[in-house]
Amino acid sequence: MTTKTARELAETYFTSWEAGDFDTLRELLAEDVDFVGALGTASGVEEALAGLKGLGQVLEKIDVKVRVAEGSEVITWFDLCTSVAPPTPTANWMHVEDGKVARIRVTFDPCALLAGFEKRS
Repeated sequence: MTTKTARELAETYFTSWEAGDFDTLRELLAEDVDFVGALGTASGVEEALAGLKGLGQVLEKIDVKVRVAEGSEVITWFDLCTSVAPPTPTANWMHVEDGKVARIRVTFDPCALLAGFEKRS
């Protein structure tokens, strides 16, 4: 099996998440993946998948605007389109080690999403 580049891993990560394919996502993430984002943090593959599944319940589309990769680093700029808020401009940075996503940092303004979640409750 050929090892994917960091860019290919990022592309697969986003298409899998958008499709709700969490088995493929699990294969992409390092066991000790470290996630820090606007809505929380996660340590390890199980916590990271739980967070992705949670947001996945309202995820409609990931509209990628640009992806920049250099070596083991990838930044993806996209609109996070959900059923509870207008499209949210989002930046996602990933670091890849040994062919797996090891670190993820995500930043966006969470206000509209949080308000949307509150309305659903």
